[in-house]
Amino acid sequence: MAALVLFGGGGDLAMRMLLPSLYFLEHDGLLPDGLKIIGAARSEETPAEYVAKVRAAVEGKADGAWSDDVWERFAARLDYLAVDATSAESLKPLKDKVGPGTCTSFLAVSPSLYARIVTAMRAAGLAEADDRVVLEKPVGRDLESFREIDDAVSDAFSEQQVFRIDHYLGKETVQNLIALRFGNTVFEPLWNSQNIDHVQITVGETVGVGDRWPYYDEYGALRDMLQNHMLQLLCLVAMEPPSDLEPDSVRNEKVKVLRSLRRITPEEADRVTVRGQYVAGTIEGRPVPGYDQERGQPSDTETFVAVRADIDNWRWAGVPFFMRTGKRLPEKRTEIVIQFKEVPHSIFDGGRGVIQANKLVIELQPDEDISLSVMNKRPGLDQKMQLQPIRMSLSWGQEDKGAKPPRRRIAYERLLLDALNGDSTLFVRRDEAEQAWKWVDEVSDAWAEGQVKPIEYEAGTWGPKEASYLLARTGRSWNVGDA
Repeated sequence: MAALVLFGGGGDLAMRMLLPSLYFLEHDGLLPDGLKIIGAARSEETPAEYVAKVRAAVEGKADGAWSDDVWERFAARLDYLAVDATSAESLKPLKDKVGPGTCTSFLAVSPSLYARIVTAMRAAGLAEADDRVVLEKPVGRDLESFREIDDAVSDAFSEQQVFRIDHYLGKETVQNLIALRFGNTVFEPLWNSQNIDHVQITVGETVGVGDRWPYYDEYGALRDMLQNHMLQLLCLVAMEPPSDLEPDSVRNEKVKVLRSLRRITPEEADRVTVRGQYVAGTIEGRPVPGYDQERGQPSDTETFVAVRADIDNWRWAGVPFFMRTGKRLPEKRTEIVIQFKEVPHSIFDGGRGVIQANKLVIELQPDEDISLSVMNKRPGLDQKMQLQPIRMSLSWGQEDKGAKPPRRRIAYERLLLDALNGDSTLFVRRDEAEQAWKWVDEVSDAWAEGQVKPIEYEAGTWGPKEASYLLARTGRSWNVGDA
């Protein structure tokens, strides 16, 4: 019999994402037979009280997928134990509750506790050869702290037992990018510097930092978003075709991309990066405070970052990758834009209508979609052919026009299922995380040496105007939020 232990089982991540995801897996009949799900946290409460709390969290997320029968099956798997996860003595009763079989432990707690928790787990017998541990990112705040934490994890678990999670990789559209590139002959021959002009990756959030400022003040946008989510998206766009879909085959190619990223020096920091911090403004028609106001005092922490990244290899030489992420932007939007080059010569100069270069847009939020823009003849009998761009969706093909699109899954559903099955393809390997931290540390060091301070931008705008200049000086513009 197998068990899944949720350390921090009563916390925000567990209640908002993990337990609803597990309920949906139960609903779809995907959870392993006999799997026990054990919440472990400091709060003193009975298993019945915990199950009631879980029901309230799940029912609020389930919508049309709620079923009393499914809930009864799911509730029968649930258990709870109050523990001090950093104490081996406190974890021994948990080991008894887990029983024989594979135990997968999800550390839904602060990464600062990881080292102490895995040490206690090992002493309590929760790190046996068949057991697994799932770590929420980011682990550490730089390469040095990452290695300190991960060394402790490596003392308790082998690399094959460690699953470093990045929930972006569980999104259906991100996985569909792999299918689009490597399951079709249409795109891969064009996926190079001969045909692609540039790539954009945008992760925009309308929310501010709010009461999370103690965490955010330590990390900032660079470490919080770019180091993990955005570099993972860059890797999936830029990596070479793997020999197969075995975990190490995919992750080997991602590491090669990270190793090929051109270093950003202090001399170049002002030219290829932008740091920003939001001040008071308006979001969705309501006034919102600035970061300093939320924090209560001035800070040099960036809430916005834009970077031009260059990949020095044969496929991508000369193709810039522009990344930006920020808080208090006008839209909650995550997208990847593959901007193809313009046609070398237009034969339509006599017609009315400007030829626009083809563009592949992978949208992750607010909606998940993959679309391709192409030029098409405008209907009509005009003597001069007129062209117009049309947008074709590639993400949900239907042979049956009356078919209902599949339910939009929580990204954690896929990742939890993979962890329970021991499939690490969509998880981050240690050397991959090290390479990402190394590059991000170089950006941070370049800012420090060059004394690059955050530029103020009004909440409700697309960041500092310098982010537009980052592309404008190369004759390009952002797909969204640029004139």
